Amino acid sequence: MNSRLTAQGIPVSCEVDIYGALSEFIGTVVSNDIVTLLDINNNVPADLYREDIEGKFDYTHKDTFMGFHCGNTASKKLSFCEMKYQLIMARSLPEEVTQGTLEGDIVPGDITFFRLQSTADCKLRAYIAQGEVLPVATRSFGSIGIFAIPEMGRFYRHVLIEKNFPHHGAVAFGKHGKVLFEVFKYIGVPVEEIGYNQPKGVRYPTENPWG
Repeated sequence: MNSRLTAQGIPVSCEVDIYGALSEFIGTVVSNDIVTLLDINNNVPADLYREDIEGKFDYTHKDTFMGFHCGNTASKKLSFCEMKYQLIMARSLPEEVTQGTLEGDIVPGDITFFRLQSTADCKLRAYIAQGEVLPVATRSFGSIGIFAIPEMGRFYRHVLIEKNFPHHGAVAFGKHGKVLFEVFKYIGVPVEEIGYNQPKGVRYPTENPWG
């Protein structure tokens, strides 16, 4: 159901993620396309990186991560799909009550990972990072893809963690960073509160210059 609603341009977020749904809506309007919402805090296994990514793509292991969720991505954005059950929930519940997730690897290509968020003291923050979904099999479950964003490791530490962003990120398919940056400014996000992945050699304000 979640994937069908998303395919119709209706934002759907798991775990009562209101700002996640709002981020999806913004991405839908900006890209005029289907978006999705994924966990951004899963590593690519070291053996998978060595076997299928290292030497074939110009990304370090820290540039890559698994974008994952239980099955909310629209079928049009999956390379293949299959109706299954929620594997994580089925570890503690009967399988028959966890059925109905749409699973498959996310289509490779350019993406923009982004999010709008409010802090506990009512300040708006956002982040934007452009990258791609690699054409590499995930060997896993759920709606999932192997994502690569230049300097992702530093971005994750100095923006996502330091700024207390949740583990969900919205995904727009294509490069939409320029427009999203202007949208976030327009709705009142201070420019200094719009994070992005700094290029190699450009330090974040809190980054130790001695590494």
